[in-house]
Amino acid sequence: MSTSSSCSNWLLSYRKLKFFARIRRYLQSKAAGKRSGPSSLSAASEHSNKLRLKNNNDKEEDGHMEKETELDGSVILQKSVKRLHFGSWEEKEMAAIAIEKLAREDDKARKLMAELGVINMLVSMVDTQVVGRHRAAIKALIELANGTFTNKALMLEAGILSKLPKDINVVDEQTRHDFAQLLLSLSSISNTHFSLNKPEVLQFLSAILESSSSFETKELCVGVIHNLSAVLENAALLVSNGAVQTLLKLCSSKEVSEKALAALGHLVVTLMGKKAMEDSWMVPESLIEILTWEDKPKCQELSAYILMILAHQSWTQRDKMSKAGIVPVLLEVSLMGSLLAQKRAVKLLQWFKDERQAKMGPHSGPQTGRVAMGSPMHPREAEEGKKMMKSLVKQSLHKNMEMITRRANAGGGVDASDLKSLVLSTSSKSLSF
Repeated sequence: MSTSSSCSNWLLSYRKLKFFARIRRYLQSKAAGKRSGPSSLSAASEHSNKLRLKNNNDKEEDGHMEKETELDGSVILQKSVKRLHFGSWEEKEMAAIAIEKLAREDDKARKLMAELGVINMLVSMVDTQVVGRHRAAIKALIELANGTFTNKALMLEAGILSKLPKDINVVDEQTRHDFAQLLLSLSSISNTHFSLNKPEVLQFLSAILESSSSFETKELCVGVIHNLSAVLENAALLVSNGAVQTLLKLCSSKEVSEKALAALGHLVVTLMGKKAMEDSWMVPESLIEILTWEDKPKCQELSAYILMILAHQSWTQRDKMSKAGIVPVLLEVSLMGSLLAQKRAVKLLQWFKDERQAKMGPHSGPQTGRVAMGSPMHPREAEEGKKMMKSLVKQSLHKNMEMITRRANAGGGVDASDLKSLVLSTSSKSLSF
């Protein structure tokens, strides 16, 4: 036998010995943790002693059953890990299914599996083209990632991101859903040096979001983008890969709108993110439409926040919003929206009603100190803007009074006469904020 062959056999034997030593330590720790001494008997009546003896016997039997169950689980773990390392492809698939079940039911086993080299083997299985093995390995990784930072980090180090399908059309809906669920779990550690902010990840997410995938799968993908957008360092790559336009399209779907708006709220405070939204053909119309969603108060609040950031110190954006009909919508939100939505709507109305004298004060957007309101413009443009705004506010007050009163009557929760007097008492020169 050659020297290289001997060395290879020795390394294989060493790996097996090391593996079984780890399993043996695990079984010993499980057995030691469940040892308990017999309970003592007190000097009481004979009937009481019998009852206590019966209870102790029951407890011992329960303990033995529990111990046997745990030992069965340990045996399953031992066999599964062995098959995963040394078995055929079919055995590896069955082992992945068993590991998924164990990881879901036993926290201690979930953490131990990382030491047994399970994660690297499962990640390598994802590389195969056989769908069944793909699914078994991914589902096992999802359970192993649950609640353990170490396991998530090991998956990223093992190269799980490089296993993402390059073409989602070659995988079925369930596989897309499983990949998205795993990425959502991994994205919870995106604020560390283990980041999912990679082009291949964003391309995979965008492909799913633009496909005919289910809303459940899309919701998982939006959750991943939301987690990534919470880290400012990720904004540049997200924007350059079209995340802003994708999120704006998703905002019109109430099932995923809240997460999409929250992600846009993270991106709009960056220069690239704000510029991308200003240049989008969907802004501000799509955001104004969301302000009318009375059944989605959180979405109204987030939309108003984004509009505030865009309108801040930008006469161009305020002009676009005015032409899109934002003023009457803001009037309605300021009266009928949630408390936070009302405050933001009132702040926006305040900016619109006094272009000449208002100065930006503290608000829920980025703080830049007290600076003069409005962007530099030609005097004639400023005069035209003032006339336009005065006319819009005056017309909207009367035009929407009946609509607001009618909704108040229908809702029954607000006195219509109070709303009417509030609107009539507000002039185009001095809104009562």
